[in-house]
Amino acid sequence: MCGIVGLFLKKDELRPRLGDLLTDMLITMTDRGPDSAGIAIYGSETGGLKITVQSDTPDQDFAGLDTALAAALGAEVSMRVLSTHAVLALPAEHEAAAVAELEARGLRIMSVGTSMEIFKEVGLPKDVAERFGIRGMGGSHGIGHTRMATESAVTTLGAHPFSTAGDQCLVHNGSLSNHNDMRRKLAKKGVYTKTENDTEVGAAYISSRIAEGASLGEALEGTLKDLDGFFTFVTGTRDGFGVVRDPIACKPAVMAETDDYVAFGSEYRAFANLPGIETARIWEPEPATVYFWER
Repeated sequence: MCGIVGLFLKKDELRPRLGDLLTDMLITMTDRGPDSAGIAIYGSETGGLKITVQSDTPDQDFAGLDTALAAALGAEVSMRVLSTHAVLALPAEHEAAAVAELEARGLRIMSVGTSMEIFKEVGLPKDVAERFGIRGMGGSHGIGHTRMATESAVTTLGAHPFSTAGDQCLVHNGSLSNHNDMRRKLAKKGVYTKTENDTEVGAAYISSRIAEGASLGEALEGTLKDLDGFFTFVTGTRDGFGVVRDPIACKPAVMAETDDYVAFGSEYRAFANLPGIETARIWEPEPATVYFWER
């Protein structure tokens, strides 16, 4: 079933409250998916690259990780540890070498980007948000997901959001029926996925289209032609977020917009604690129609 939320802030005054507002939104969706949860936060840029990694044994794996990575790269590296995740900041030109080094150490890459950080784990939204301190995080926009597993096992890697390119991620409610075929097509183009989850295929498809020169809107329109099944997608990029539903649109979705923000939820109750929601324009996104907001 799954629950999705998204929030795009139009005014900088609300940026310090992004994590708090997103957390409340996601917690209201708990009964739509109690297996695992995750949030992507688009926060401040450091002028370099941020790589978010996850470990099942963080005390062991994160001890001295920044120093070791700096030595391997010959570059300055800083690290922020949050429970089972660590956010490493480094010069962007060392991305490929850093990712290879981190994966060789058995760490799972959650996200790479100049502004995006992804935190996800098995467990209820309330617990996942608390362990990472999501409420205290600021930013311009973010998306979140609480999962009821249908296509793959309940694991950290199987949780949403899925990121398959820098500063890009996707959350999904539904089921793709041609994900195995699309996985093979993407592999022939040199685009590979790391899990058996159908949502990661959707994320990789959109990233692949954008890498080929498509706009976010064009990539989302492509899902309507190339992906089969029932889906509501919310995708995040460095500049904003987009929404698309399949032509039948059997998965619930609602949107709200004010002068201060645009919000997405699987159900209206996700908006309950948003400021000014009583005067917001509320609507249900149309089937087979792309919506996106960018800075």
